[in-house]
Amino acid sequence: MKIVRARHLGMCFGVKDAIDLALQTSERTPLTILGELVHNETVNAELHAKGVSVARDPARVETQLAMITAHGASEKMKQAARSRGLHVLEATCPLVRTAHRAVQRLVAEGFHPIIIGKPGHVEVRGLTEDLVACDIVQEAADIEKLQERPRFGVAAQTTQPIERVHRLVEALHERFPEAEIKFVDTVCQPTKQRQMAAVDLARMVELVLVIGGAQSNNTRELCATCRNYCTRVYHVQTALDLRPEWFDGIKTTGITAGTSTPDAVIEEVEDWLRKLVGTEPERASFATSHQVAA
Repeated sequence: MKIVRARHLGMCFGVKDAIDLALQTSERTPLTILGELVHNETVNAELHAKGVSVARDPARVETQLAMITAHGASEKMKQAARSRGLHVLEATCPLVRTAHRAVQRLVAEGFHPIIIGKPGHVEVRGLTEDLVACDIVQEAADIEKLQERPRFGVAAQTTQPIERVHRLVEALHERFPEAEIKFVDTVCQPTKQRQMAAVDLARMVELVLVIGGAQSNNTRELCATCRNYCTRVYHVQTALDLRPEWFDGIKTTGITAGTSTPDAVIEEVEDWLRKLVGTEPERASFATSHQVAA
């Protein structure tokens, strides 16, 4: 069996920086994170082991220091924390901050904001909670429910597949041909890279393993993308989820991972595969045009 890594996979810089900040800060002072820092069980277990607490409501924070997650938060949420006398530490990904500023500019310019993203997702809540009015859309059917307006301003959750975003913007144009529509591309570059690399990977292998947290939206989106091009796609959180029977008769297996998946977890999955086929684990560099025999 050949094992192929996507040319872009795994943890992005925003998540790495947030984790490093949480770990370094927790060594100096008690820390509570307002929600899951990232949607990855392995990372959150490591933080818990270091004494980091988690609270979804500022009213339940028992430390003096509260950290905003990598997904960002609304000013309303931050003010609720400060009003309780908490010091607020920002771990918001810089690219999520860029999305916040883009939405604010659209509103300031007089556009009704449309956010393409998953309703209820922590990043989407952060993007929308400060707005007087907005609409959140995730599929074409949501466009049909929108009220007619003269001007729409469109931005997206940073981890949305860019193809879906473009498709929904086009659907908005078709639904409201007379309206002025301004689209600002806020899908982050790491997401775009991982999505494009996942397409290339899924086209060239018989089975794809997508590694990431069960609650990770970008990991689930990678799974959905891969299933468009490969019939056998499995979402696993760690090597413990792997089953030998999945690989019966499989000659090529691809590996990709979400943006909150630690490198060590990816390595463990690859090592498991190499042991399955009777070779020693080894570190290798993969690209879409290269395969390594295993």
